[in-house]
Amino acid sequence: MVDYLALGARKFLGNPKQPRISIYCLVEYEYQVTQFRATDHIQSPTFPNLNVTAQQIFQAGINRADSSNRQ
Repeated sequence: MVDYLALGARKFLGNPKQPRISIYCLVEYEYQVTQFRATDHIQSPTFPNLNVTAQQIFQAGINRADSSNRQ
C-alpha cells in the first residue's frame, strides 16, 4: 500500500503525518506489516532485488498525477 500524499484511510491508519509505504507479508496465517518512509530503502521478500527508497516511489506517484492533470 502506498500513501504518497499522507492522506491514508484514517479509520484504519490513524492520522499519518508522513507519507509511508506498508508492505504486508503472510507469516504463519497472519499478516505482518513493515512500514517505510522518506529515505528508507524498501525491502520486500517478494522482490529481493528491489533497490528503491520510499521517496523515489512517492515522487513517481506525484509525477504521474501531475502528467495526468496536464492532459
